[in-house]
Amino acid sequence: MAQTLEALTRRTDTLQSIRSIVHTMKTLSAINAVPYEHAARSIEAYQATVLEGFRAFVHRNGPLAQTVEEAATHVIVVFGSDHGLCGNYNEVLATEVAAHAGIGIPAAGTSRILCVGAQMNDALVGRDARPERVFLPPASADGIGRLASDIVTHLDEIRRGDPQNEIKVALGYTRRTPQGLREPVCQGLLPLDPDLIGGLADRPWKSRSLPDFKLSVDVLFAALIRSHLFASVFRAAAEALVSENAARLAQMQQAEQSVDDRLEEMKAETRTVRQTEITNELMDVVIGFEALRGRVSKSKRTAVLSGDAYVPRLDC
Repeated sequence: MAQTLEALTRRTDTLQSIRSIVHTMKTLSAINAVPYEHAARSIEAYQATVLEGFRAFVHRNGPLAQTVEEAATHVIVVFGSDHGLCGNYNEVLATEVAAHAGIGIPAAGTSRILCVGAQMNDALVGRDARPERVFLPPASADGIGRLASDIVTHLDEIRRGDPQNEIKVALGYTRRTPQGLREPVCQGLLPLDPDLIGGLADRPWKSRSLPDFKLSVDVLFAALIRSHLFASVFRAAAEALVSENAARLAQMQQAEQSVDDRLEEMKAETRTVRQTEITNELMDVVIGFEALRGRVSKSKRTAVLSGDAYVPRLDC
């Protein structure tokens, strides 16, 4: 259906406004990811200090024993997006979490799920994985510490409510890959990874002063575990927010490219319609001129045949 030049102009103006909005969203996504990336890097130094604490602990008390039973409570903490405009970010992660929790498998045990974000909660419910608690996602990088503290506190409450006083914890989030892509993962947090703490007691202490502490073994070990949980949850939350903004940035780049392609089509169509209108106007002028010239020629012939003087009529 042919469109008028005015309609095409209005649609072009609308697309340019949409492109401006998309470009703004893309810029905000790139800017918002920076503080979260800095937060993820900063927590690495804290986590390295915690690992040094574990190293000092095992240097004096020997290797850590893995005492968590298979019947212990399984807890999965899922970090999702609550702001939208990032494609199927929540749905892909929800599928990975449901598979890790064994949803739909009769022989699998039941996992308790803690969720960050209302939209992530909806995605999990759609896969028959109902979280027992939903946390509000942080509005800025300063809120990651608050979120990590709330989650660690709730995990401690779950542990105290377990008959064996032991829990297994996994973190479900979307992380970046070295190739610049994103992948959903369910990473084990408790019990401690043997590869993480293995060999700490055998590694030589670099300082000339041997590590020592005055706290009781139980108090120190509990403090180290809590610090390790806090650092791991903090890092997972920061990494999830970075990947969320990266996903939103990719979506905005695709949207911007689509709008640009549509704008080029609209501009080409506008040029065609404008050229058609100009051609029609020129044709009207030419046809009018030819018609006027034909009337003038006919009047001249009539005057010559009648022998009268030809007087051009100016009102023609």
